[in-house]
Amino acid sequence: MAPIKQTPARPQRSTVFSQEDFETLKTLIHGKLVDKLDLSRLGDMEGDTLRREIRLVVEHLCDTENPLLNRSERERLIEEILDETFGFGPLEVLMKMDDVADIMINGPKNVFVEKGGRIQKSDVTFRDNDHLLQILDRIVSRVGRRIDETSPMCDARLPDGSRLNAIIPPLALDGPSLTIRKFGSEPLSLQQLIGFGAFTPEMVMFLEGATKARLNMIISGGTGSGKTTLLNTLSSFIQNDQRIVTIEDAAELQLQQEHVLRLETRPANIEGKGRVSATDLVKNALRMRPDRIIIGECRGAETLDMLQAMNTGHDGSLTTVHANNPRDSVSRMETMIAMGGIELPIKAIRQQFSAAVDIIIQANRLQGGPRKITHITEVLNMEQDTIIMQDIFLFVQDGIDENGKAFGHFEATGVRPNCMDRLEAAGVKLPPNLFSARVLGGM
Repeated sequence: MAPIKQTPARPQRSTVFSQEDFETLKTLIHGKLVDKLDLSRLGDMEGDTLRREIRLVVEHLCDTENPLLNRSERERLIEEILDETFGFGPLEVLMKMDDVADIMINGPKNVFVEKGGRIQKSDVTFRDNDHLLQILDRIVSRVGRRIDETSPMCDARLPDGSRLNAIIPPLALDGPSLTIRKFGSEPLSLQQLIGFGAFTPEMVMFLEGATKARLNMIISGGTGSGKTTLLNTLSSFIQNDQRIVTIEDAAELQLQQEHVLRLETRPANIEGKGRVSATDLVKNALRMRPDRIIIGECRGAETLDMLQAMNTGHDGSLTTVHANNPRDSVSRMETMIAMGGIELPIKAIRQQFSAAVDIIIQANRLQGGPRKITHITEVLNMEQDTIIMQDIFLFVQDGIDENGKAFGHFEATGVRPNCMDRLEAAGVKLPPNLFSARVLGGM
């Protein structure tokens, strides 16, 4: 009987491999990969097929250039080269992490993330400024934007809906700076937001009725307070048979209705031409027979156009504004209209506001990270030069827990909104005791 042939054992791979050696090898293999690619043949492939083909080439190069890599090093090397080729390079791992809400990059060696409401430094780094610029250029060019010395700032919407802001030298002194606000493929549901303690079922009941009755609403809040999430939630109450036009600088709304027309502003080209502003889009939207207009955020002269649209038959429109409380949102919108070069007396602007806006919803990010609806406020009318408002629901902060996180309770103020007649006329039925003064819940 012939002896069984033994397969030669594969050489044992080294487990000692410095980060510097790893990066050197990655750069070498990535360069050889670029040389080997048949771009004409790869142009016919898409998605997973293309990635599989490239992976085979990378695996062969890994085994050729350094067969002593251990299994985990080899797999990590392959994945990072594929990320460099197709994805966001070192950022890819952070983009895939569901618990990361924001990614903040201050130069190639300082990458921070927000997890659970807290900011912490990440282990992710870039080789140098050129490496970071290369990844940034790939990201923005894929979505039709550009960033260079002549245009050193950029806002962009990534394919997954996340929002990117970037600024590069010479404006950013310590290297390219990126901020990515991540958005999931699916918007948060009502039940999830209630579970997180953002608001209570009673507050949702009123906001749902106000949306269906086509009240005009403004969502006010600071950066990262959850304005866009809340806007998505409110939009879910809009009936399917209505034509909705959305206007955004970087589209991030995720409306679920069938009849939605999404518009996005456009920056000027390299010659300084071709810019399309939010004001241009609002004016055009009025000619498109919209039932409702939703502006992702009022930032400038479009604010007056939005108020006029609300006053001229486009009831049920929604927008957001950066402000710390409902009263500040009025001042903020006055300032934006004035900065837009529109010369109107303050009293005239306030009359427009009080006639157009029915409800202000204040969203705040409290100490330690929790996001809450802190005010649901009704806009009543003008008395002399003052806009009269009344709070319907409030969040009252009771203190800070041992983890440094704010906690408190929601309460109904006992005020029956003046808009209840409009809700009832629209067929919205609410419990008689919905607005009775009481504590609603704490978290």
